[in-house]
Amino acid sequence: MAGPDRTDTHGALPGAAPADPAGAALEALGTGAYVVNEQGRIVAVNVRGTQLLRRTAEELLGHDAHDVLHRDAHGQPLPQSQCGMRQAFHAGRTAQGDEDYFALGDGSVLPVAWLVTPFGHPGHEYGTLVVFHARPVPEPDARARPASTLLPEIDRLALLAATTTRLTSTLDVDEALRRLVGLVVPRLADWIIIDLITERDEVWRTVVTEADGDTLIRHEELQGPMPPIPERSPMPLSRALRGVASTLAGPQTYQGAPDSGIAVEQRRLFDATGIHSAAIAPVRSTRAVLGALTLGRAKQPGDFHAADLPLIEDIARRAGLALDNARLYQRQRKVAETMQNHLLPQMPRVPGLQMTVRYLPAPDASQVGGDWYDAFSLSDGATALAIGDVVGHDLEAAAGMAQVRNMLRAYAWALREPPSQIVQRLDEALNHITDVSMATMILARLEETDTGQWHLTWTNAGHPPPLLITHDGLAHYLQDGHNILLGASSRARRTDATTRLPPGATLLLYTDGLIEEHGHTLDAGLTRLRQHAAALAHRPLTSFTDHLLHRVRPTANDDDVALLALRTPARAAGARPADARTLE
Repeated sequence: MAGPDRTDTHGALPGAAPADPAGAALEALGTGAYVVNEQGRIVAVNVRGTQLLRRTAEELLGHDAHDVLHRDAHGQPLPQSQCGMRQAFHAGRTAQGDEDYFALGDGSVLPVAWLVTPFGHPGHEYGTLVVFHARPVPEPDARARPASTLLPEIDRLALLAATTTRLTSTLDVDEALRRLVGLVVPRLADWIIIDLITERDEVWRTVVTEADGDTLIRHEELQGPMPPIPERSPMPLSRALRGVASTLAGPQTYQGAPDSGIAVEQRRLFDATGIHSAAIAPVRSTRAVLGALTLGRAKQPGDFHAADLPLIEDIARRAGLALDNARLYQRQRKVAETMQNHLLPQMPRVPGLQMTVRYLPAPDASQVGGDWYDAFSLSDGATALAIGDVVGHDLEAAAGMAQVRNMLRAYAWALREPPSQIVQRLDEALNHITDVSMATMILARLEETDTGQWHLTWTNAGHPPPLLITHDGLAHYLQDGHNILLGASSRARRTDATTRLPPGATLLLYTDGLIEEHGHTLDAGLTRLRQHAAALAHRPLTSFTDHLLHRVRPTANDDDVALLALRTPARAAGARPADARTLE
């Protein structure tokens, strides 16, 4: 609403003599009238107008007429694009209407018929005259079914379409609930309450939100666990939670002796919120009742009617289908993640070495897949390290990953051969005894010499290169030992590479989900990883790993990520420095 402007007013207070000929003209009309200037502010009003509007002249003069007066049938602010009077005012033409509403000083609305026309006289600026009178409202036909008071038909259809598209476009339960709240309040009510039935048949008051203008206020003190659903209670919420029917309710509904714990909570809700009218509908999917949706009016005028229930039921039904899909998705994701975590091994304890691993699933539950890591002791006392990625992003890829990992363990334990020979044997057997078509991997052998130095020998089958970071923050990729990926049907001889790990150095093995980003080159991802790893070199290994994932993994990543990091012991006092050539 525009602020008061007293610099150009012509009107007189009720009971006072008109201040000028314009004021006298308004008083002579015998019905409500006011004048607005070019900005739409009220600059004059007659006594009959203040009486009809139940406001003083002081409450009207200087204010924007549209903001102060124009409302819909339910007392809600009327958008300027829907206001015929506003359009005639801007067009500077004479117009009339007989199906509009003005806001009264007591908060109610007055049905009015009106006429607007350009207005002015010598010595005063030109403006627009508005003449209005109370419009008689016909008595309702008791035999006719009342129409819904919530929305016109076209707005009703638009809301249902928006509810369908908005709720079904997310598979996150909490996000679906947030969207539902935004769709219905304050459009239909100023309170929304959502009670959901958990998978253990417990009721949880999940949402209690109030709309204060355009601001949504969440009342967590009214949320939380609810008593069990009574089997035969006739009370509205109990019936909705059983999926029986939609019902209207008010504070008087729960004033009697409670028949259940839910009735007690409902009385507490009405007392705390001041809701004077509520509509309660079941939220259900095709399989089960998921909960109940309650819309309440406290500050908004008017009560809900039985004719309003079909719209609320339609909204609740769409919400139920969306929530059921989201729950099924999250259940599938949990199963997939649990399976993946069980497939991934526990790390061995290697004296003197620190070792940590991380696995982050893809955002989409169906994308659980082939990224994996492994570390295990070999028969000669050395430690094997492995990381790989089986082509595919589904449960079949996860099963293939388990096959490759188990075969690799068996070959590595039984055969005292260099990593390249073990990977070569795995490659030859891949298409014959597994369902894996292609895969990348690194297999490394780590052993400690008699002098306390750590040597790494590895072979790389088409995988992103290992990253070695010294304690001083020097970082470089181990590019040697690179060979073709598994499953490429190549007879090329695989090679190994060897290096010495300096004291306090960190070795990082990772999958491409950590560095690949749509619209960027792989080199850009490798550079980003190297820079952040060098900056974090002084961090404890667990902190190093967590911060690296947070900083480097692309926000729009749609792939899973496996990561294995190990750190060699720091140099003992008096020990000779590591040969710088190991980092060349």
